[in-house]
Amino acid sequence: MGVLLLMADTRDTGPRVGSPLWAYLVAVTTIGSAFLVATQWLISPGQLLDFVRSPLFWMLTALVVLGELRPVLLSSSMTVGGTYPSTMFTFAALLHYGLPVAMLMQAVGMVVNGAVTRKAWHRVLFNIAQATLACAAAGAVLVMLGGHLVRDVLWVPQGPDMPAIVLAGLAYFAVRALLVCGAVALHERRSIYRVLRATIGQQSLFYAGLLGLAPLVVVVMNHSPALVPLFVAPMAAVYVTATLSVRRDHQATHDGLTGLPNRKMLVVSTEEALAESRPGERVGLLLLDLDRFKEVNDTLGHPVGDRLLQIVAHRLTHSVRPGDVVARLGGDEFAVLLPSVRDAAAAREVAARLRVALTEPVRLEGMTFDLDASIGIALHPDHAPDFEMLMQRSDVAMYLAKEGRTGVEIYIADKDRNSPERLNLLGDLRRAIDGSELKLHYQPKLELSGGRVRGVEALLRWRHPERGMISPSEFVPMAEQSYLMRHLTQYVIDAALEQAACWWHAGLREQISVNVSARDLLDSSLIDLLEAGLAHHDLPPEAIQLEVTERVLMTDQAYTADAVRALASLGVPLALDDFGTGYSSLVRLQRLPVSEVKIDASFVRRIGESEDDERIVRSIVDLVRSLGLRSVAEGVESDEVAARLADMGCELAQGWLFAEPMSAAEVTDWLRERRDREGADLGLLRPAEVL
Repeated sequence: MGVLLLMADTRDTGPRVGSPLWAYLVAVTTIGSAFLVATQWLISPGQLLDFVRSPLFWMLTALVVLGELRPVLLSSSMTVGGTYPSTMFTFAALLHYGLPVAMLMQAVGMVVNGAVTRKAWHRVLFNIAQATLACAAAGAVLVMLGGHLVRDVLWVPQGPDMPAIVLAGLAYFAVRALLVCGAVALHERRSIYRVLRATIGQQSLFYAGLLGLAPLVVVVMNHSPALVPLFVAPMAAVYVTATLSVRRDHQATHDGLTGLPNRKMLVVSTEEALAESRPGERVGLLLLDLDRFKEVNDTLGHPVGDRLLQIVAHRLTHSVRPGDVVARLGGDEFAVLLPSVRDAAAAREVAARLRVALTEPVRLEGMTFDLDASIGIALHPDHAPDFEMLMQRSDVAMYLAKEGRTGVEIYIADKDRNSPERLNLLGDLRRAIDGSELKLHYQPKLELSGGRVRGVEALLRWRHPERGMISPSEFVPMAEQSYLMRHLTQYVIDAALEQAACWWHAGLREQISVNVSARDLLDSSLIDLLEAGLAHHDLPPEAIQLEVTERVLMTDQAYTADAVRALASLGVPLALDDFGTGYSSLVRLQRLPVSEVKIDASFVRRIGESEDDERIVRSIVDLVRSLGLRSVAEGVESDEVAARLADMGCELAQGWLFAEPMSAAEVTDWLRERRDREGADLGLLRPAEVL
């Protein structure tokens, strides 16, 4: 076995004094050191002097040292480090010279390795001790089968000696594997069975090759010592091949920018942790999203943003417990797997430690950035039975933490509107997005005074293959609490821009409005999505309009206000939807960079029936006009309501009185007929929404 992964930790502070790992390392180091010292007394000064005078002795020592300088890594995901080729030459020394010389050579090689790689003393001592005990086990097997601890005559194995050599090799490998994996298990608080299962396969094959070649090294040493260095060639070939294989494996399972495990590796690690979790033990998944990270990219560019992500990755990996897995899911989203956690309070402690590490100011390009993150926590078996559910529910918790600006939230079922039936629907929705089951319908928006069309509003429709039409009120809120919201928004914006391109390039310059949720506004990729889509379809920013609800702006003022300003700076028109339901102040409304305010249909429909609602609508129209904005009445269904709205000074309206939502083909024909009837190109346009 190679050195431990824990032994490669750059912090190198050593285990905490008094901990089980500390006690284990001290015990192994003490016993191994005692064996090393004791066995040296078995060899006489004269014998040692004879060995030292032999060029072959120094050649073999050099090969052991050379083989200790760099391990052969068999997999990028292995729990322990690589396997050192020195094993082959150490075992050959054991067979040829006896136990004391083999132990001494191995110790010298590991000391040189520690000096070259600047390992901490506790690492070097433990590695020497575990290799010494492995040699002692192999030597004990040889003695029991007729061999000697110290060779009076240099020994060359023959055919009948092979069973003893095989058993000695098995003893050597078994002791090193148990000692190293035992330390890893204590360090990462995992079962030794799990550590062995994760590493024993490939390690055993490579060790079989190394130990199997050792007798051949001894034979060559006896017959033609000058040929011994030729064994370096196949070792070099194995090293290069293994390195290329590990590099490909690492690229497939790790993020190229930060070097962290990617989603694929996270899935595998989580499933392993779930399969091996014991009763009373919990597995935790933390989903972490950086707050306002886009400001860095916008201010200093993506290269600086990439450097910042690398700093974040470094801080996260140095703030988690041994055995925890930090992964990058993409963008500024990270995940932390806790394979074993006591309870929700312990998971929250880990999350708090991560936030503290991230809040330390970062200085880049002469500027100082204050980072923060929102973290959602979900636990198995408390909240979810499998990886997908853990991811979904930690995502819900993370969104709640971001929405409430609390920093850390643990999943609470009462705050999750996803019933088992809805979770099944969530899976169907994921397939619907990929399978083009979702369609956009469009409802025109018209001037109340002249009847001109001033754009269209896009309405999302889902025809389920079994359940038929499903209302957006069912699946959109569900998507908002899951990882699907980003995909759903991307689908709607892409479809709306594609339709807008068809109209604009055909002379129908109709603006399409799309509603965006709070989740969308908190997503730093929204601006990039719009910018790329407009460029791809060769459209001006005014070809699409985004609608944000008043409730969203009131709930997330700190973050959404910045997002709205960023959208306005892009040139995309903004509308405030459902106005009148969120109790926005005049000052708040005045500061928002919106050009249009939509009056909620719940007030419009009751005009003529309720004097209070009519006064509310009139007040909104007057307020909006005083701010230099357009007012749009939603849900207009009668001539009487339309006439009253026109008298109030409301500019635009939409509803079934004018046109019902239509498919893309139907609304295209409708717009062309309308244009032909009016005899002019209808310049301005109108919005499309997700809901």
